[in-house]
Amino acid sequence: MPRFVVKSTMAGTVARLEVERDEMVVSEQTLLFLEVMKMEIPVESPAVGRIVTVHVDTGDLVAQGQPLVTLEN
Repeated sequence: MPRFVVKSTMAGTVARLEVERDEMVVSEQTLLFLEVMKMEIPVESPAVGRIVTVHVDTGDLVAQGQPLVTLEN
């Protein structure tokens, strides 16, 4: 099964998670929100699939390119 690793496109703080492990998601569904410069930026799913791993937790600082969520379809 193909896996997709959703990575952070910018540095920020995980404001809140919208999904958890084993949850099914659809394309463009919001997975989590990053707080960047006092703004909440949604991170969306690139495809339909099942969440395999959530690599971060609320409050975590993340760097650009850091894995956030892995899903498989």
